[in-house]
Amino acid sequence: MIVSNDLKVTTGILLRGAFLFAVIDLVFVSVINKIVKPCDFLKMKWPLVIIMAFFFTFLFGFITSYLFWDSVYSYVFPSWARWIIPPLYGLLFSMAGLFFWWIASNSPKGQVTIFCLLGGLWGVITHILAIYRGILDKPPMLKGASPIAALTIAAFEFVFYWCICLTITRQIFHRRLK
Repeated sequence: MIVSNDLKVTTGILLRGAFLFAVIDLVFVSVINKIVKPCDFLKMKWPLVIIMAFFFTFLFGFITSYLFWDSVYSYVFPSWARWIIPPLYGLLFSMAGLFFWWIASNSPKGQVTIFCLLGGLWGVITHILAIYRGILDKPPMLKGASPIAALTIAAFEFVFYWCICLTITRQIFHRRLK
């Protein structure tokens, strides 16, 4: 057990987290918008997909599965799925990233902002599915938390993740050009 059974995630905690992520996202998206030029964003397609696959498989998938399996995910997924979910996250989330890259790259302006905001939409979609599976009803840690608060934090949290992936890709892409 990595996370204590006594930990209780409330609606208030989720909303405070959403506010914190929103502030960070505002700064992060503004900065990354200035750093990633539209012509570079267009060239970053496949490196971005690869970084997203690694990020959501390893940094996100395996770490969250390790830290929160007993306290959260074991309540909504069968035990055999514990180490299958992270690679599936990597595949699905990177494919969503590819789709969102395509949508953003076809926009005449604000490609980076659009890409990151679509990441937030992906967070909402995935968390709607998690709520449907019982993520707010079954685990004692989350029982009673507001679905609206959970979806709100998910939106801002995933904008943050998309920014991280874009930043890592930009750093690797920029070094490759030198």
